[in-house]
Amino acid sequence: MEDRLPEVEKAYRERRKGFIAWAKKATRSLADAEDLVQDAFAKAFANIESLAGVDDLEAWLFATVRNNARDRWRRGETKKRAGEISVSDEAIAEIVAATGLDPEEEALSSELLDALYDAVDGLPAEQRMVIEAQVMDGLTFREIAEASGISQNTLAARKRYGLEKLAEALQEWIDL
Repeated sequence: MEDRLPEVEKAYRERRKGFIAWAKKATRSLADAEDLVQDAFAKAFANIESLAGVDDLEAWLFATVRNNARDRWRRGETKKRAGEISVSDEAIAEIVAATGLDPEEEALSSELLDALYDAVDGLPAEQRMVIEAQVMDGLTFREIAEASGISQNTLAARKRYGLEKLAEALQEWIDL
């Protein structure tokens, strides 16, 4: 449907900078952030007809930017495992603490880290977005809210629910 074209163009004019700001924090690179956002809008323009079924175009665009950032991060998974790129100890500690595990008793082995990433992947998209953006990318609720248009209270609730689900998933992993 061509009638979504003006909406995509408007989102590009009004939200592009916010998407780039979020992506820059996620990738730590302005060039990468600009590429991610450009790719998201290119996808929107290339698939304009299929956007007819999308209720919230800005949320779709943000999800596309976020997914592109996550895909780029995952492609670096081998580097991360080799130590070039890593999730901060603080982020792991926050997630582990939220699960109720005692990091002193449970060694954070690569198996636990793999289980954590699998559990994050298994979260509903809206909860996963908040966990990844805040815990793994270091963004504040305010920054996420500005980029996504979702209220800080909603983001906080989604994070809490996501951490509860992560706790359950990791507890199941430990009980195996």
